[in-house]
Amino acid sequence: MPFTKLVKNSAYYSRYQTKYKRRREGKTDYYARKRLISQAKNKYNAPKYRMVVRFTNRDIITQIVYSEISGDKVLASAYSHELKRYGITQGLTNWSAAYATGLLLARRVLKKLELDGEFTGVEEADGEFTLTEAVETEDGTRRPFKAFLDVGLTRTSTGARVFGAMKGASDGGIFVPHSENRFPGFDIESEELDAETLRKYIFAGHVAEYMETLADDDEERYRGQFHKYTEAEVDAADLEDIYAEAHKAIREDPFKKDEDAGEKKSKAEWKAESLKHKTAKLTREEKKARVEAKIRELAA
Repeated sequence: MPFTKLVKNSAYYSRYQTKYKRRREGKTDYYARKRLISQAKNKYNAPKYRMVVRFTNRDIITQIVYSEISGDKVLASAYSHELKRYGITQGLTNWSAAYATGLLLARRVLKKLELDGEFTGVEEADGEFTLTEAVETEDGTRRPFKAFLDVGLTRTSTGARVFGAMKGASDGGIFVPHSENRFPGFDIESEELDAETLRKYIFAGHVAEYMETLADDDEERYRGQFHKYTEAEVDAADLEDIYAEAHKAIREDPFKKDEDAGEKKSKAEWKAESLKHKTAKLTREEKKARVEAKIRELAA
């Protein structure tokens, strides 16, 4: 039997450092986070903004976040379920929805900072690679709002949805430093971006193609996979117009209210709602009485 060196001895354990909780849970890459939040000393405590993009099974979360000693602070946020207000009711987690959510976030941030008039971005998406540049104003040169993409633990493969949100924010007027080599349509051999392919993804052309193919090849599977589209009477030919109208509506009013939401609840109402599901703590006398009742029940 070969000799096996014992690595995990007492010296190993005495020097072992427990990793942070979110690292143990696989939620935070602290190596990347340190580089995303550390700011140069000559920036005089100016916040370093991150564009945080996260995907759940039914939603896309985009936020502009900056870090302080006390924790992360959110400047603005946009969610894909809010796209229903702009006419996009289905496919809220696909590439095109990610682009629209990124666009919504960008227009909200710029409107909040009163920069939406100076930085309009790409008003009609054409799939071309563009970066937001400084503009000349009456007061001199104005640099754009800058945010760095924070992908978290998402795999950054070519064509990933996270880059759809980034492209939407970039076209919306935010300066997000990036290159073109992770967008759909980028040819690794010629090192060129096919703008037509990227435009197709922005306006859900890839979804429309799949819908048409599936409708011809397997009608039963099509009905199962796209039943919500058929219920809403949305055809493959309608998708481009739906997304184009949504992009216009987002630019017109990025803070559009949900018409079906009803009145907002007050803090007191939310507190009363939460107390419905909270079990009240028993007092000492109540606990004692409860135990005595159980003893009498068992003795009977």
